[in-house]
Amino acid sequence: MQPTALETSFKDISHNKILVITLTVWFIAQTIKVVLGVIQEKRLKFRWFIGTGGMPSSHAAGVSALATTVGLEYGFRSGLFAVASVFALITMFDAQGVRRAAGLQAGVLNKIMEDMYWKGRIESNRLAELLGHSPFQVFVGLFLGLSLALMLY
Repeated sequence: MQPTALETSFKDISHNKILVITLTVWFIAQTIKVVLGVIQEKRLKFRWFIGTGGMPSSHAAGVSALATTVGLEYGFRSGLFAVASVFALITMFDAQGVRRAAGLQAGVLNKIMEDMYWKGRIESNRLAELLGHSPFQVFVGLFLGLSLALMLY
């Protein structure tokens, strides 16, 4: 019996070394983030599994693994490596720049809303404050992604 197109597609995807390594590195970074959160706060929050922010940056780990494996697969002089590298740089810049600033602003707004709530003037939901990463968290994610990609390739 011939495999269906869907079965063939899943088999092809599961044999895509670049995709498998990138997703594996992202998952490892996200797991490290959860473990560190449990150690620091002595409790488990489900949002750590799917949320943004925290140490290390799984965004930086994933995109650096992507760029590294593309370079290893197609050459570091290839156009694909250039595209993956620029994508990685933009993603890491955004993670520690724009999204971090939005998270800091959310913290200030939450404080203002908390002050207003306790004075009986407003009731509202808190904004997400863990949106971005510090430059150190991005650097650790970059190093983790690069190292794991080299080991897994």
